[in-house]
Amino acid sequence: MAGRCPLVEDSFTRLASQSNVYGLAALAGGAGPGGLLAATLKGKVLYFRYQDLRQRLRPVARELQFTYIPVDAEIVSIDSFQKSPPKRGLVVGITFIKDSGDKASPFLNIYCDYEPGSEYDLDSIAQSCLNLELQFTPFQLHHAEVCVGDKPETVFLLSGNDPGIHLYKENEGLHQFEEQPVQNLFPELQELPSNVLWLDVCNIPGSSQRITAFGCQSGYIRVAQVDQASRVVLQSWSIQQDGPVSKVLVFTLPSACPPGPPGTDAADNGEAGAPQGYSVLVTSTIELSVVYRDVLTRGLGDQLTLPGSDQYDSVLCALVTDVDFDGAREILLGTYGQELLCYKYRSPEAPGAAGPRGGEFQLLWKRSFPSPLLSMQYADLTSDGLCELAVVCLKGLHVLQHSLVQAAQCVLERLRGEAARRAQRGLGPPDGAATAE
Repeated sequence: MAGRCPLVEDSFTRLASQSNVYGLAALAGGAGPGGLLAATLKGKVLYFRYQDLRQRLRPVARELQFTYIPVDAEIVSIDSFQKSPPKRGLVVGITFIKDSGDKASPFLNIYCDYEPGSEYDLDSIAQSCLNLELQFTPFQLHHAEVCVGDKPETVFLLSGNDPGIHLYKENEGLHQFEEQPVQNLFPELQELPSNVLWLDVCNIPGSSQRITAFGCQSGYIRVAQVDQASRVVLQSWSIQQDGPVSKVLVFTLPSACPPGPPGTDAADNGEAGAPQGYSVLVTSTIELSVVYRDVLTRGLGDQLTLPGSDQYDSVLCALVTDVDFDGAREILLGTYGQELLCYKYRSPEAPGAAGPRGGEFQLLWKRSFPSPLLSMQYADLTSDGLCELAVVCLKGLHVLQHSLVQAAQCVLERLRGEAARRAQRGLGPPDGAATAE
């Protein structure tokens, strides 16, 4: 039996019109502004954040006036990133389709302000536009960090119905972004058999390698291991499913294989020291959602299903993140059937686990919404160290928060545990432990 969702709704913001699965982007904070950008089909972009008003944090939402988006335009996708250091600045990309009467004209607008002092000013950025007409219908707009020479560079990757994936990289000399051949930096994104509906790129820490995964409208899935320094595809696997793939995500999961050398099976260690293998979550519009485990050693041969994930209509969005503070990430699925599903991985040693191949996923909890779920982000919107879950539904933006009481209990338990471990080693209590007690 699924339990109760530990998150409670803090605010709801109604959107001017419906959004879609590509319509939500998180602003990373740090040097730039925090918050969310939510795009609607009728050409409007909402900026949502929490603001200190009369010594209380309150949700604030206002429309951002991005230039060169016609009133009759339909926004398809939105994404944003902060430039890789030592560069400075926030970049926002928006794809839309303009109704020109006899035909539809697709565009990509890239917003970035190069004036010193305005690199992170959203209102100023919204007025600094590079307008690119497209020769294809756009889908997902995704950013990824790559190494160009010995420098990190963040680029846009845009999937389209040509079918293809298009790369847009900044030209520092011209102070603008321009399209470049995707095979120059992403050789694994060539010869696509169908329209790519979702793409994910994961750089492996401590190595020059990455894992790229994408899912297509035809149900085709491809996962590749690539060496960024040589631009060589080291391994590649593909599989054909029956229905359109709605989302593909690369993440780490306790490995069913023995630890291997860095950059292969185990890239990092979990809280308990168990080896972590790279896995791929694949959600479908008509089939069960699945996880392919240890892709670098097993390819797409070790499949675990998420039970009941096909019982609430199509899965439209997904997240992999730690929502219960135990150090292990859960899988969140949002469905057209108005349900948010949370799955927990149980290792073979965990109580109640019965997976025949070493571990399984179990439905931890679920929560109903008043309309279909379209997209999700998990980000610290209040700058208090706790992330909020933002969910865009058919009727608006819901923001869910953790219970501060449960979070405080978790902090106390961890401080007591750390104090006990330090006492065994003859050390003093950790900072904050005495105060917490």
